[in-house]
Amino acid sequence: MKGIYFTQGGTDDVLQYGEVDTPGGCCDTQALIRIKAIGVNPIDCKLRAAPERFPVTFPVIPGCDAAGIVEAVGAQVDRFKPGDEVYFSQPGFNGRQGTYAEYACVDAALLALKPRALTFEQAAAAPLVLITAWEALYDRARIHQGHTVLIHAGAGGVGHVAIQLAKLAGARVIATVSSEEKAAFVKQLGADWVINYRTQDVTAEVKRYTADEGVDIAFDTVGGAVLQSCFYCVKPYGDVVTILQSAAETDWGEARKRNVRFSHELMLTPVLLELEAPKQHQGSILRQCAALFDENKLTVRIAHAFALKDAAKAHRMLEQNHPMGKLVMTV
Repeated sequence: MKGIYFTQGGTDDVLQYGEVDTPGGCCDTQALIRIKAIGVNPIDCKLRAAPERFPVTFPVIPGCDAAGIVEAVGAQVDRFKPGDEVYFSQPGFNGRQGTYAEYACVDAALLALKPRALTFEQAAAAPLVLITAWEALYDRARIHQGHTVLIHAGAGGVGHVAIQLAKLAGARVIATVSSEEKAAFVKQLGADWVINYRTQDVTAEVKRYTADEGVDIAFDTVGGAVLQSCFYCVKPYGDVVTILQSAAETDWGEARKRNVRFSHELMLTPVLLELEAPKQHQGSILRQCAALFDENKLTVRIAHAFALKDAAKAHRMLEQNHPMGKLVMTV
């Protein structure tokens, strides 16, 4: 089969397009998926740049997100059958293969039927960011109606679905962006207050919007100084959730003084640690989101679509341009 692979870490020029091994046979709890479209995520670039940080096998086929058609199922798989259209997020860890290819064996627990309202490209763009935002807001921060939530990088992949999930929970949303175009986009998604972090002081604007109280939840999708600023934006006993590893120089004094509940969100954990119940939970999240897509209560934006052979161009755009929404590749 055709696929994207690399034999050593580095910049996007290490990505090669060519023949790779077709999955020989899935185990009893997996399904063989013929991939139609692939989502491109920052984790794909991090894996390519520093594969030694991840449990992968060379040559590495990167990728987590995809949508496609079930070709065959294992003996213990009873929720799916050949011909089903599905979407999923499964990193190529612990002997698995990533999604940058024509076929992949996928743990059935991670699969969900593709939303009928979405194309394969739209469905492939959604899983990782949906699961990340859902786990961060619903599972970690326990969002509920009446909360005020600060979502950093609101026009990005995770941010633009986080805004929608927060609004569905009945929360008020403050989103940070870097341009007027992105401000207009997040307003369309339901953001109640938009802050341009290039021209405005985020902490001061948050305090102004909340009458100096701070937000109930601050969701960091950027890391570094942005995470640090969250401790000044959240109210006492509030929640800060980050999808990045905190820097060694992070000052936790303000978070401690405010008695902030701090959470990490890493949607890769179920496959990294081979945890069955969390895998089932992620499949359940995708099933619930599929219903929301089909009810026109949720949307995903595609910034640009590439052919699979142009994966290096997709990585370059993601790393250099920080596009609104998601990048995808078609097979």
